Amino acid sequence: MQGSDFLLHVLWLVLFQAAAGWCQANITSMLAPQADRVMALEEWEERWHEGRIGFHQPQVHKMLENNIDKVLAGRTGVRFFFPLCGKAVDMKWLADMGHSVVGVEISEKAIKEFFEENNLTYSAEPVAAIPGAKVYKSSEKNISLYQCDLHNFSSSIDGQFGAIWDRGSLVAINPRDREKYTSLIISLMTKDCRYLLDTLLYNPELYKGPPFFVPDEQVHSLFGNSCDIELLHSVDALTDRQRNWGLDYLTENVYLITLKSS
Repeated sequence: MQGSDFLLHVLWLVLFQAAAGWCQANITSMLAPQADRVMALEEWEERWHEGRIGFHQPQVHKMLENNIDKVLAGRTGVRFFFPLCGKAVDMKWLADMGHSVVGVEISEKAIKEFFEENNLTYSAEPVAAIPGAKVYKSSEKNISLYQCDLHNFSSSIDGQFGAIWDRGSLVAINPRDREKYTSLIISLMTKDCRYLLDTLLYNPELYKGPPFFVPDEQVHSLFGNSCDIELLHSVDALTDRQRNWGLDYLTENVYLITLKSS
């Protein structure tokens, strides 16, 4: 390499590192208002027991319905993973189409209500690899829901998945756990997995969460090294519910994330 080329290469590296450092500092600044916010698992269980589940939707989520063809990409019998699944009716909808569903949820009440409200019989058994965990399996549909801490789940428990629907998981886990969460999600993806991610943008100075604020820059910081990221939708999602939180705007972003081929 000639001297001038070498200097240009060094300059490019310096500029690249400076830009990366600035980007990370910018993300840290944006996340600062919620950086120390922690929700214990017991708090989520308490919300379910008290019926404080405004996040639950009684119908199939429009963003999943509108993008199902992109997620399936012509495939049939796809294995779907639902992190922090709650009692999402989306799981029954997909199972009715012939896909299989695996979910993880800390609340036993949520899991039982899913099966009961969808008129599905089920059985429960302990999960040997996760002390205290149980897996609830439908007798009629290919649906298995694990009652455990999501961070204790892994591909060694139930394999990898061809699709992931993350409607309320990344926005619900504690902000400090996002890197660990990203590693888990990537480890659960098959080579052809199509991961549909739903995030929220708002002013985190006005609301402490959850759901938490997840900027576009952090989505790219978390997944960009391993995955291709496509923004499918960015829509105004502000309703009276969020106005009551004190928010003046709420943007819902939906991404399609796939593993890089190389």
